[in-house]
Amino acid sequence: MTRVRLDYPRRGRRGPARFVPSWRQWLGLVLLGLTAVAGLAGWVYATTPIPDVNAEARSEATVYYWADGTQMVSVGPVNRQNVPLSDVPRPLRDAVIATENATFYSDPGFSVRGLARAVVATAGGGELQGGSTITQQYVKNTYLTQERTASRKLRELCLSVKLSRALSKDEILQGYLNTSWFGRGAYGVQAAAVAYYGTDARNLDPSRSALLAALLKGGDLYDPALGEAHRRRAEARWRYVLDRQVELGLMTRAERAALTVFPEPRPRPVANGLAGQVGYLVDAADKDLRNRTGLTPEALGRGGYRIRTTFDRAAVERLRRAVEDAAPATAGLAGGADGGARGANGVVQFGAASVRPGDGAVLALYGGPDATRHFSNNADTAGVPAGSAFTPFVAAAALQRGLVGDETPRRALALRRALVRGDPEVFLRLGEAVGPAGVRDVAVGAGLLPRSMAPLEPAFALGTSTPSAIRMAGAYATFASGGRRADPYSVTAATYRGVPVEGLERPPARQVLDPGVAREVARGLRDVAVDAVDPGTLGALGPIAAGRTGAGDRSPAAWFVGYGDELSTAVTVFRTRPDGGGLLPLTGADGSGGPGSVENTGAESAETEPSETGVSDAGGSGTDGSGGRADGPAVRVWSAYMAESASAGGTGDGAREAG
Repeated sequence: MTRVRLDYPRRGRRGPARFVPSWRQWLGLVLLGLTAVAGLAGWVYATTPIPDVNAEARSEATVYYWADGTQMVSVGPVNRQNVPLSDVPRPLRDAVIATENATFYSDPGFSVRGLARAVVATAGGGELQGGSTITQQYVKNTYLTQERTASRKLRELCLSVKLSRALSKDEILQGYLNTSWFGRGAYGVQAAAVAYYGTDARNLDPSRSALLAALLKGGDLYDPALGEAHRRRAEARWRYVLDRQVELGLMTRAERAALTVFPEPRPRPVANGLAGQVGYLVDAADKDLRNRTGLTPEALGRGGYRIRTTFDRAAVERLRRAVEDAAPATAGLAGGADGGARGANGVVQFGAASVRPGDGAVLALYGGPDATRHFSNNADTAGVPAGSAFTPFVAAAALQRGLVGDETPRRALALRRALVRGDPEVFLRLGEAVGPAGVRDVAVGAGLLPRSMAPLEPAFALGTSTPSAIRMAGAYATFASGGRRADPYSVTAATYRGVPVEGLERPPARQVLDPGVAREVARGLRDVAVDAVDPGTLGALGPIAAGRTGAGDRSPAAWFVGYGDELSTAVTVFRTRPDGGGLLPLTGADGSGGPGSVENTGAESAETEPSETGVSDAGGSGTDGSGGRADGPAVRVWSAYMAESASAGGTGDGAREAG
């Protein structure tokens, strides 16, 4: 019998060359590898049955819980109503095929080009890519989970090929259109047609069909009702869907030319269980869950989750009462305040959030008057300039750089006085001395989000950035904790059909500011609190510190942000245009001449020349200490909420225990 001997290491070669395979050996290895891959794929294909659709695509509600473990709201079941393909108009089918899978009726259930792209990306160390056909998406929606792993992708590929042989293309398209997510909690074209246009799918015209097809790209990104940026994306995608149909011969140029008006959908419907503040709480919890675990809106929308939040029911109610008690004072600007009638002068709105210093748990927020009528969450919305409430970060940056410190105590005192007054000249000079990038780095390090930072212009130090109330409360809590930052969070635990969701471990607090710097800023903020808050509230709260917008602000909003031992709370008040297109000045919201109703209580000393940093040794930029307490809507809300919380004697221990 002839023996086959592997010539390796290779004879007739010397040194390292003996270990270099010949081209025949390389070819053999490649063929062996391909044979193994083909064998593995064949084995997976043969052993992968088509599961029962109904068993895997079952729907279930998602339940949210308060910090103490009691149920807040049950959202669901999944909003879906299956319809036959005959009830889906041809323009909608064409729009979907044109944008999602132009070769749907001719491909074998998967895209060779997409598969190759995914393999190359994965081999290069990147994230596993999609590149899915309509058949693959239907398989993923109906039979598999949303995880992005190689094994799930291989099963998806095998099931797609099997399904293409077992079902007709029309049956697959029908299943895909009935299981796809369109946003607004709608699964399938029938639910989407009702959610966006209040009609059956069969009644959709080509223009509306194009928008629904656009939503398959991501309902949370292309719903025009979610904001101006969403509307711009939706219009651009809508035009692309129509143009793509012309390109593929599914629509004539004349038909396309007639479609020039964007088909505006109706306002977002919200379940009654999400009325009042509950809808805003759910929105914040969902966002936190997505950011920390990577869950997609589609996955959350399918239901089956049990979500424990940090929200304290009593604290949320206290914050709501505080806002509603203060709102009537602003009603003269418009037909109503905070979501009321939109008069010629616009509408005054409130946003607020309260977190626990040193921990980051969001205990309460106020997102608007009612989540079923006012859809933007004012507590978690970037777009309202911080004004001089941003100046503590400028002060911290200057202290970090050593521009003001213990070696110049009179300058430190002047800096504290400048914080009380919100002196723009002082902070402009400090911002120039530190540099806008240095101020930004300190603000972001303290907890503000990079995307909320304004362009790095000279006015940056005056608070042109637009952080949310949640992030402002969290960043001020960094000063309260001696420079240790704890990121705000809203979810302590979650399960999916009984299995814990990973990724919700609370990150430890970390030191981001020198403790001495944090203490010095806190001293200045305590002076602001004494100047701004009435003596009765000061007596009830004990030691507190705060920042605010002032009479010298050019910001079209009022802010009051402050903390005590157990709570850090931010309140913002702003006025929107009647058409919702931007902000109007808040002057006069409380009968005063400035955003926060802070009177100009001190005058520049004629004897003092400011230093290069804007903080004079003589303290000439400071207040004369005559008082001038703020009594605007923002400080009234803050004071009422904090005082009632102090008298209640609790700050949400349920969230602490759950964590």
